[in-house]
Amino acid sequence: MRPAPTPTLPRGAGEGDATRRFLFLQGPISPFFVEVAAGLRARGHAVHRINLCLGDRMFWRGPGAEDYRGRFEDWPRFVAAFLDRHAITDLVLLGEQRPYHRVAIAAARARGVAVTVTDFGYLRPDWIVLEPEGMGAESRFPRDPEAIRALAARCPEPELAPRFADDFARQAVWDVAFHLASLLPLGFPHYRSWLAGHPVPAYLGTAVRLLLRRRDTRRAAARLASLRAAGGGPLYCFAMQMENDYSVRAYSDFRDNDSAIALAVGSFARHAPPAAQLLVKVHPLDPGLKRWGRRVARIAAAAGVAARVHLLDGALPMQPVLEACRGIVTINSTVGVAAIAAGCATLPLGRALYDVPGLAWQDGLDRFWRDAPPPDPALAAAFIRAIAGCLHVRGVYYARPGLDAAVAATVARLDAGDVGQPPAGGVGQTPAGSTGQPPAGSTGQPPACGAARRVGAA
Repeated sequence: MRPAPTPTLPRGAGEGDATRRFLFLQGPISPFFVEVAAGLRARGHAVHRINLCLGDRMFWRGPGAEDYRGRFEDWPRFVAAFLDRHAITDLVLLGEQRPYHRVAIAAARARGVAVTVTDFGYLRPDWIVLEPEGMGAESRFPRDPEAIRALAARCPEPELAPRFADDFARQAVWDVAFHLASLLPLGFPHYRSWLAGHPVPAYLGTAVRLLLRRRDTRRAAARLASLRAAGGGPLYCFAMQMENDYSVRAYSDFRDNDSAIALAVGSFARHAPPAAQLLVKVHPLDPGLKRWGRRVARIAAAAGVAARVHLLDGALPMQPVLEACRGIVTINSTVGVAAIAAGCATLPLGRALYDVPGLAWQDGLDRFWRDAPPPDPALAAAFIRAIAGCLHVRGVYYARPGLDAAVAATVARLDAGDVGQPPAGGVGQTPAGSTGQPPAGSTGQPPACGAARRVGAA
C-alpha cells in the first residue's frame, strides 16, 4: 500500500505537431472515440483504428479502420508491425490492463509512442480521465505530497458542482449490444473478451437487481438512518467494487470482494472499538451473481461480529454514507477520492492513485479503526485540484451536451500534446467545461466529514 515513486508526468509525443498519427484501440462503448478521431482529423492529424471484435466495428465510423482477425498469440507481432508501418506517434485506449491493450502498450513504449488512457473519472459524476500511460497504480501522477502541491499551484480551482447528466439507459443498451455482438464469431473468430465471465448471466442478474433497486435502497437508507439515530460508537464503511473491475484484478492482491471483506471484517472484529459498527456497501451496478447478504453475514458471524456488520444494498448514494462514517476502507475504488474530499479517514487495501501520505492511512488495517485521522485538508484540496487539472476533462460518454464537451476538451488536449499536464496557461486558465470558479459557498478546502463535497463515488 506504499506509494510507488512517480516523479514526473511525461508529455505526449510531438507537442504542437500537426502531422501526428493516432491509433485508437477499444474505447468507451459510445460515439466518444469516433468523434474525437473526427476532431483530430479536422486538425490535420492522421487517425487509425484496429477493430478487435464485431462490437468494435459496430461502434466505429470513419476511415482508417482495420480488422484484426488473427489469434491472440499473433497479436504482438501484428500490432508492432502496425505501429511501425504507419509510424504511429500516439496510442489511445480505454482499459490499459485488457490483454490486447497490455501488449499494444508494451510495443508502443518500446517505440517511444505516447500512450493516453481514458475512463470514467476519479472525480464524479461528470468528469472523464485523460491520462498518460495508465490509471490507478499505473498512473504517473506523483505520490509525493510536495509534488502534488506544486502541480496544484499550476492548476485552476475546479468547479465540482455537476454540470452534465449522463444517460444510464443508453449506456446499458449500448453495452449489451456491444458484448452480445462480440460473442458472435462473425469476422473475428479468435477474439478474446476482457470480461471475467460470460455477459449473459451478468445482464440477467443486473436486470433482477434493477427490479429490486427501490426496495433495497429504501432498506439501506433506513438501516443507515437507524444506526445514526442510535448514536453509540463510530461508523465505518467497506465500499465494494465490481469484481470484473481491472482495478481489483490488476492493482490489488485480492481475487474477489469476498477475500477483501473477510480481511476487513476480521480486523474490525479484533481491533475496532467495541461499539463501532461496520457498513458493507454493495456497488450499485453489482450484477447480483453472489448473494452478498448471506456471504457478508457468514463472514461477520465467523468473526464474532454478526450484530455489528450491516449490508447496504441497492443504489443508496455514497454521500450520506460519507456523512455518517468516520472512515472508509476499500480495495482501490474511486470512493476513496470522495472520502478524502469529504474529510473521512481512508484506507485502500490495494494500490491506488490516492495512496499518499497525508491523504490515506499508511500504518495498516489493524490500527486504522482506532488511530487513523482525517486526511490533511490542505493536501486533500491540492490533490483534488491537481487531478482535476492534470488528469481529467469535463463531460460524459453517453449523453449530450456532456458528450460534446468531453469530445472538444479531449481533442484539444490530444492536439496540444499536454495530456497529464496542468492546463495551458496554468492558474487563471479555465478548463474546458468549467467556469473556473468554485461553487457557491466553497472555500476550496474539503469540509469535515459530514459535509461532503460531491467529487464522486459509486
